[in-house]
Amino acid sequence: MLHAASLRRTAFAVTFAAAGLIGACTMASRPDLSGMSFTSEPLIGKVIWCDLITEDIDTARRFYGGLFGWTFEESSTRGNDYLLARDGNVYVAGLVAIERPGDGTHLSRWLPYVSVADVDDAVEKSLAAGARLAAPARDVGLGRVAAIVDPQGAVIGLVRSAVGDPDDRTTAAAPGRVVWSELLADDPAAAAGFYRTVVGYTPRTVERRRGAYTFLAGAGGDRAGILANPSKEWEPLWLTYFGVDDPRAAAATAAELGGHIVLEPSPGIREGSMAVVTDPSGAVLVLQRWSVQQEAAQ
Repeated sequence: MLHAASLRRTAFAVTFAAAGLIGACTMASRPDLSGMSFTSEPLIGKVIWCDLITEDIDTARRFYGGLFGWTFEESSTRGNDYLLARDGNVYVAGLVAIERPGDGTHLSRWLPYVSVADVDDAVEKSLAAGARLAAPARDVGLGRVAAIVDPQGAVIGLVRSAVGDPDDRTTAAAPGRVVWSELLADDPAAAAGFYRTVVGYTPRTVERRRGAYTFLAGAGGDRAGILANPSKEWEPLWLTYFGVDDPRAAAATAAELGGHIVLEPSPGIREGSMAVVTDPSGAVLVLQRWSVQQEAAQ
């Protein structure tokens, strides 16, 4: 089971460093995007980027490099150390360095950025619906970004790219890539209504063996999901799923690299296809089995 300490309720005190692919103008030279392709129209509702906010960027670099085989390019974002992570010729994530709090809490987490039609409008709608502002809207190198804390306490970034969103071919699910984004919500129905208003999702709830699951459909199909929070001790949060060939082996590798196994693969939970781990700084991530055969079957 998840450790409550890993998901304790804490105020969102992370200094927002909206960077990554969207803020690439902070680099001495622009990143090489030749291995990627972008849409002419935004893919509303698609998570187009993820940042790891971490208290130990050097350890995170070793951990994710060892776990996924990522390579890294150094950058900076308004005084914060920043790394762009690559899987082959595709940029997959960013690593943002923050200072470790003096009160013993851990702020490391994965932060997804969802594509919206208008960042300022989405922020306005979110505040009217009970959200809090984590970071105000601002222009960065290749677009406009903001971050909010939704009414249940989960943090998410909002982005409108000025160069188009990475298309589904560029971001096709594969080992070492982000393959899904999922909200753990105390009230899934309320969360679905909130994100329908703010992002423009079309929610669709289905019954599964272990309970209801809500898909959030955006441009191009289902883009994210909502799952009922399994414990009142855990804070609502957005989980980032990464593709792996073998979740049990990947979880063991994560532990060897200094992470912690929170949930081992189990036949009773999604047919043993996933594991939940934390990295050495406590950021939660899901390791999801994904193979070429599975991709072809979708």
